[in-house]
Amino acid sequence: MSSDPAPAVECRGLEYRFGDKLALAGVDLQVERGEVFGLLGPNGAGKTTTIRVLTTLLPAPAGHAFVFGLDVHDHAMQVRRHLGYVPQQLSADGSLSGRENVQLFARLFDVPRRVRDARVDEVLELMGIADSADQLVSTYSGGMVRRLELAQALINRPALVILDEPTIGLDPVGRSSVWDRINELRDAGLTVLITTHYMEEAESLCDRVALVHQGTVRAVGTPAELARRVGPEANLEDAFRSLVGDELREGGDLRDVRSTRRTAGRLG
Repeated sequence: MSSDPAPAVECRGLEYRFGDKLALAGVDLQVERGEVFGLLGPNGAGKTTTIRVLTTLLPAPAGHAFVFGLDVHDHAMQVRRHLGYVPQQLSADGSLSGRENVQLFARLFDVPRRVRDARVDEVLELMGIADSADQLVSTYSGGMVRRLELAQALINRPALVILDEPTIGLDPVGRSSVWDRINELRDAGLTVLITTHYMEEAESLCDRVALVHQGTVRAVGTPAELARRVGPEANLEDAFRSLVGDELREGGDLRDVRSTRRTAGRLG
């Protein structure tokens, strides 16, 4: 029996339905420890559904999902202790200060009282918002809000950070500031799993990406490897279009559009 540690994430034949709609159609996926891995695809591809299964928010009726070797169905509470999660929808409360938001998450994650204040200060400093920590979040820029949510997700010192469309709705400055923080998480040895439909984001951040469409993983590799499959001058967008083929079309439904617009609007 191998003594190698289990991968950070492993999915085997994962399926999920919303009524008659097959959202996941047998997802197979493996994320290694310490890498930034991207799920890349259009709205409705199955990226967020995969994330929700991994974070124990949805029970998959078929297939298996593991986080650091723990089955997400059988060991949901243990899995959650390993995770920091930033959903696409906003999780920060604008009527509270940045510090109060992070303190709330510290209590939710049962961070011991004796270290709670120090831990809050630590993650606020790490995300570069310590100087604004006592201001109301309603006064924050979109990039600051996302960095605050990263601070919230890091309060329990997770080994795996999952970010669902982390820069949606942000201007270039805000997007760059979030990218910098994700790179810092990689440098600190954390595993980061992100979903995105921005090709340049995947190329800039991800060690490897999975091209996801209509509930299946079509290809996995580094952005450069996937581009080389198409041609010497190709980029990741060329690779996506080529490897997905003529099935590439607008994904998602009215609910996806409303969710995206709501998030973008709140980030300003």
